[in-house]
Amino acid sequence: MRRFSIALLLLGCAVWAANFKLYMTDGSYQLVSDYKVEPDRVRFYSTERSDWEEVPLDMVDLKRTKAEAAAREEQSAKADKMLAEDASERAAIRQEIRRVPKDPGVYWVEGDRTLHLSQCESTLRTDKGREIWRRLSPLPTVPGMASLEIPHPRSEHTFTDPSPEFYIQLSDPEAFAIVKVATKKDVRIVATVLIDAVTKEYNEQWVTVDLIQQELSEGLYKFWPKADLLPGEYAVIEYTPNKMNAQIWDFAIEAKKK
Repeated sequence: MRRFSIALLLLGCAVWAANFKLYMTDGSYQLVSDYKVEPDRVRFYSTERSDWEEVPLDMVDLKRTKAEAAAREEQSAKADKMLAEDASERAAIRQEIRRVPKDPGVYWVEGDRTLHLSQCESTLRTDKGREIWRRLSPLPTVPGMASLEIPHPRSEHTFTDPSPEFYIQLSDPEAFAIVKVATKKDVRIVATVLIDAVTKEYNEQWVTVDLIQQELSEGLYKFWPKADLLPGEYAVIEYTPNKMNAQIWDFAIEAKKK
């Protein structure tokens, strides 16, 4: 939409620059492409008749004509600035795209380096204490409540910036999110999962974080939290709702040391 608006603005400026109004003192005007003020007359090139013509100087409203010319120049300068900003923005996006590997995963940029989050293994633990490994296919269904867990109470990836910026290269056209992770003893709980006793369907309950996201190219997104994250454990997930197919990349936020 922004680029379409810029194109319309540039087109309007081009038309305006090529043809403008030479105002007369009676309120009428001539549509011209150029004019010259002489001691007692004004010569102008009529775009309607494609020829040079002239009128007495006292018949021309030069003040109004010059004011409109100044407005035209201001609009043209504004269009040039918008075009330059748009070109700069597109160049910056192309540079970002080149920095992110094509392999599916979650990445972040640190100085001149592009680093990646490690993908986690996870288990589904039912309320009866039974563990179901996600790598089993198909998953057995045990009606009731379960928790989707990742091992170890702490992530090895820590950030002190409460608003980290990530890139995700999607493996499939799926949803993604940042979720809050709860620590319980020696594991972290990514989601509570409700298993329907009749349909055996899964319903994942994620504690999601509001995100700002930008699609850089097909399947490649840049995203960051809308508000600063509090210290704690988090994860980036790529998933299809209620399909128990989530891919998980964990990280933690630590408070900056004073």
